[in-house]
Amino acid sequence: MTTPQPSEPLEDQIPQYVYGVTRVDAKLPGDVTGLDDKPVTLVADGGRCAALISDLPHDRALGERADLVAHQRVLNALMDAGIVVVPFRFGAALANRAAVRKELLAGNSDRLGQVLDQLEGRLEMRLKATYVQDTVLREIMTDEPEIAQLAARLREVPADAADAVYYDRVRLGELIAQAMERRREHDGQILLESVVPAAEAFVRKTPAREEDVLDASFLIRSGSREELEQAVEKLGQAHSERIRIRLIGPLPPYDFVPEA
Repeated sequence: MTTPQPSEPLEDQIPQYVYGVTRVDAKLPGDVTGLDDKPVTLVADGGRCAALISDLPHDRALGERADLVAHQRVLNALMDAGIVVVPFRFGAALANRAAVRKELLAGNSDRLGQVLDQLEGRLEMRLKATYVQDTVLREIMTDEPEIAQLAARLREVPADAADAVYYDRVRLGELIAQAMERRREHDGQILLESVVPAAEAFVRKTPAREEDVLDASFLIRSGSREELEQAVEKLGQAHSERIRIRLIGPLPPYDFVPEA
């Protein structure tokens, strides 16, 4: 007679949402909750790392704004508590706790542990700088005669003759865009070099808009935050008439997690 095998525990059948990885001995804040206010817990496989997880909502798809807020809330709570985390981008999920152990933790413990060591006592700050467009356009008209002359000539064209100068208007737009790009590269480098000494590493992102001067993330030691903030404040004062500068953070160090 065959002895019936015990069924898998119910908790091991529930899909799990993963916020990131921390040390196996981390003590989570008692009130931290994740998606749909589910409790966040740790799951480990016997190595030096543990995954931060909560039950995945089973009756709807991910992607609501509340899900994004919950994801960030969990990571911020651990960061505020001084707990080092390898943060995952929004949307990481696995079939159950066994899959978390097998597919995420097993075989990756040493690599994840090294990343945790690299991020210990560090945080991410993000600097965004944007041109005051009217000011920079005036600079371009003053400094670049070809652009100023073409713009002046086009302003004199009657509205009913606009079609005749279509390609001149396209050319003007191209010249202005090129002038903005030259200024962006020059000004962005100046801003970057002023902040880099306070950081251990940085990532410079591609500007999303024409008026964006610099978008960069900095990995800093917690004790260097004031130094970085002071450097950014001085930049803001020095460039206030032509560049708006914002410092965002501290943030989970997404930009300094090595690609898998």
